[in-house]
Amino acid sequence: MSTTEVSPARPVSASGRGPAPARRPRTFEQSNRRLKWAMLAPALLFVGLMIVFPLVYTVVLSLTDAFGAVNAGSEPIGLRNFTDALGDTRRFWPAAQRTLVFTVGAVVLETALGLALAMLMRKPFRGMRWVRTVLIIPLLTTPVAIGILWLLILDPTNGIANHLLAGVGLPRQEFLGSVSQSLPTLMLIDVWQWTPMMTLLLLAGLTTLPEEPEEAARVDGANGWQRFRHVVLPMLGPTLATALVLRAVDALKTFDILYATKGAGGGSDFEVETLNVYAYGLTFDYQEYGLAAAVLVLFTLFIIGVVVLLRRRGGRKTA
Repeated sequence: MSTTEVSPARPVSASGRGPAPARRPRTFEQSNRRLKWAMLAPALLFVGLMIVFPLVYTVVLSLTDAFGAVNAGSEPIGLRNFTDALGDTRRFWPAAQRTLVFTVGAVVLETALGLALAMLMRKPFRGMRWVRTVLIIPLLTTPVAIGILWLLILDPTNGIANHLLAGVGLPRQEFLGSVSQSLPTLMLIDVWQWTPMMTLLLLAGLTTLPEEPEEAARVDGANGWQRFRHVVLPMLGPTLATALVLRAVDALKTFDILYATKGAGGGSDFEVETLNVYAYGLTFDYQEYGLAAAVLVLFTLFIIGVVVLLRRRGGRKTA
């Protein structure tokens, strides 16, 4: 007796014209994709609100005549705050110039010293762990505490710096008490604090570079400077560009150490008043909220322009 095998019936499509296509099994990634975004949604919403809302509110405030009490009424005035700020040759443009001078001077020195220290620490040596520990101490201290510390060190009368200068026969200096010396002194304090960060970033980049190109240049007779200039520096270009952008943006926003050492207005003659200090004074000393918001918007655009410029120059050098 013969038996016939009956094949399982295939599902029919909704149109009835043929078998329905078989459903593909859902993979683990597909089944968890929606769950992943559902878990990330609260954090993304929070970050978006913390970034977007302050920016939008600042832009809106910059277009009003907000002044006096925070809850006082304000009227839209268009771009008048921006024209007033850009036309202020007594405070705004000198503050912008100081911001640029402080940033360029500090970042250039920090990059040069950081690169030199990174090259010295590239090869392991005895006591290297202790050197790295000492190197990061300035990074562990808050800028306000650093400002107070240097105020004591650089005090014109009782500071240890002037005692050391007098011990070697050099004249005493005013340092932070001088209108002409305040900004260079604060640049050097910033260099003292942030050079270790540049050193660590560049040292991390140096440790990832291949050794073969440098060894080949050594075999070809290149000296140390030639190997650094034509082999190491081009390979370190992407890391160097990233470190420059990060440090430049951070230096542009410097406020706490300036305020801790020179107070409101950046000194009696506004000698260290940067755009950050200027906007702070407009907000909390003069309560000109609309004008302060316009200054902050211009400052933000200035920072974006600097970042774009640095990225383009870094891209050309690494191309």
